[in-house]
Amino acid sequence: MSDTAGQAEEQTEQQVEQQVEQSADRLRERRRVVLGEAQRILSRGGFTGTIRQRLAALAEAAPEVYDVDETADMYGNGVVAALEERIATLLGTEGAAFFPTGTMAQQVALRCWAARTGNPTVALHALAHPEVHERNAFSQVSGLRTVRLTSEPRLPTAAEVRDFEEPFGTLMLELPLRDAGFVLPTWEELTEVVEAARERDAVVHFDGARLWETTVHFGRPLEEIAALADSVYVSFYKSLGGFGGAALAGPKTLVEEAKTWRHRYGGMIFSQFPTVLSSLVGLERELPRLPEYVRHARVVAAALREGFAAAGVPWARVHPEEPHTHQFQVWLPYDPEVLAEAAVRQAEETGTCLFAANWGLGGPGLAVTEVTVAAAGLEWTADDVKAAVAEFVARL
Repeated sequence: MSDTAGQAEEQTEQQVEQQVEQSADRLRERRRVVLGEAQRILSRGGFTGTIRQRLAALAEAAPEVYDVDETADMYGNGVVAALEERIATLLGTEGAAFFPTGTMAQQVALRCWAARTGNPTVALHALAHPEVHERNAFSQVSGLRTVRLTSEPRLPTAAEVRDFEEPFGTLMLELPLRDAGFVLPTWEELTEVVEAARERDAVVHFDGARLWETTVHFGRPLEEIAALADSVYVSFYKSLGGFGGAALAGPKTLVEEAKTWRHRYGGMIFSQFPTVLSSLVGLERELPRLPEYVRHARVVAAALREGFAAAGVPWARVHPEEPHTHQFQVWLPYDPEVLAEAAVRQAEETGTCLFAANWGLGGPGLAVTEVTVAAAGLEWTADDVKAAVAEFVARL
């Protein structure tokens, strides 16, 4: 091939790549618009609102949860301390520390445990958030080493913990395990896994970013679930609708040490009242409703299965079949781009947004998305879901 021909081919490839990127950008923008304008949607996340809308909503709700005539917090006092006390009470722990991010909270927790156990090795699932989404922060920032107990789409078993071939100082369990489909073990399986870790003299840490919605599946209150672990991290924006933020809960001595490391990691922020107030509002308004969301997610999941079967889709899977929380996965035998376009077009043309999340590649000719059922989804009957499925499939 001549140099001229090679350059022309390279230029063509670059043009194709540019066109694909531009098309993806246009689809993202269309999706952003429909998420804000959809008349019917299963979950209307606060992130779709404008800054003005979110600030107005917080200004209206904040007086319900805190005295807004108080002076704003400075370096963790005032409303921040009040939120920490609320979390410790909810989870039944001796203390809690507020963090700007869950990534920071968990690094601090695990490095504190590593110093106490003398072992920096953390045993976790291959799909755990730090392994997939945090750019190797445990090892690159905190001097920790991870080992993977399993890559199966479920939580590790007691046998896998008990029989693992090398020592570890901390067992970290993500409850629920998001990337496996927001899955949870049974209560009996969870207690057995914790006992297996104790037999190895390992401490147990729960990545409980979505712990709030596990009570229905486990049939236990939050404090009983949290009591199984030595420390627990929770998030305020994933299920509670806060602006951001996280908390680490556990023994008083661990929490005090964690606050020292929080400062060292740059997490001692001058004033955080907007985020903290939004967290308190989420605890007051959303936390009590999560069990209702979980129960209705099971109605939606069953209707989706029936709807795809009735629409003649050759293969479809809702995972788990009965959702463990108010979130679950849907798998379909199409390319992600095809499904994403159909979802956006349905919302544009009908005002109904059935699939609000991104579609990702699940394999050749296979795509997966996440479905969340929250307050807006409670308005949907099973028949509404089936009708929306038929409209969606018609656009494929």
